[in-house]
Amino acid sequence: MKIGILAAMDKEVALLIPLLKDMKEVEIDARKAYTGYIGKHQVCVMKCGIGKVSAALNAYRMIENFKPELVINSGVAGGADASMKVGSLLVATEAAYHDVWCGPGTNWGHMDGLPERFAMDHMVVESCRRGASEDVRFGLICSGDRFISKVEEVDFIKEIYPDALACDMESASIAHACHDCNVPFAVVRVVSDTPGQADNISQYVNFWNEAPEKTFNEVKSIIESLD
Repeated sequence: MKIGILAAMDKEVALLIPLLKDMKEVEIDARKAYTGYIGKHQVCVMKCGIGKVSAALNAYRMIENFKPELVINSGVAGGADASMKVGSLLVATEAAYHDVWCGPGTNWGHMDGLPERFAMDHMVVESCRRGASEDVRFGLICSGDRFISKVEEVDFIKEIYPDALACDMESASIAHACHDCNVPFAVVRVVSDTPGQADNISQYVNFWNEAPEKTFNEVKSIIESLD
C-alpha cells in the first residue's frame, strides 16, 4: 500500500523520518518530503504546516503528487479528556471541527454539505486495533485554529463533543480534503499536553525536551500492521 503521512511541524517530521527504511529525500511541489518503507508499505512523509488551511492545501498536494491509497495524519495533540495523559496514543475513529459555526439553523462544527464528523476508514481502524498496544485509545479528535490551553476552552469543546478525546489544529481539515478526494484517512497522534488538567504549556515544552521516540515507534507498529 502507498501511504502518505502528514505532520504539522518539522520536529514531528524529524521523529517520523527514522521510521523509514531506505529513506530518500524528494520534492513535492517544491516542498521537501521523505520516501521509504515501513514494513511492506511504501511511505511518503511530508510537513503539512500548522492550521487548517495549510494542512488541507498540503494534503491535496500529497494526494495529487504521491497518489497515496491512505493518508495518515500523525504528530502530537492536546488531551481533551481526563483519560488522555501525556504520552498516550490516539487512533482517531472520527474527526470534527470545534471552531466552525455557519449560522442559525446549523449545528456547531458542521459545514454545510459535509459530514458533521469525518469517519476514518473502518478497515484501517480495525487493522490499527490489531496492531496497537493496550494503552492506545480510539475515538474522536477535534480540530480548530488555536492552541488549546485553558480549561474553559476544553469545556467548550466537550460541550459540543462530549466524547472528544483530543484536539489539534489539522486533523479535521486533512480529513475534509481526503473526503473530497475520496482517499481513505487515518489519524495517529501522541498526546503532548493536557489542557485544563495541568500547566499544559510546560507539559508541551517538556514533551519536546524529552523527545519520546518510543511513542512514535508505536506509530510504526500500527502502520506495519495495516493490510
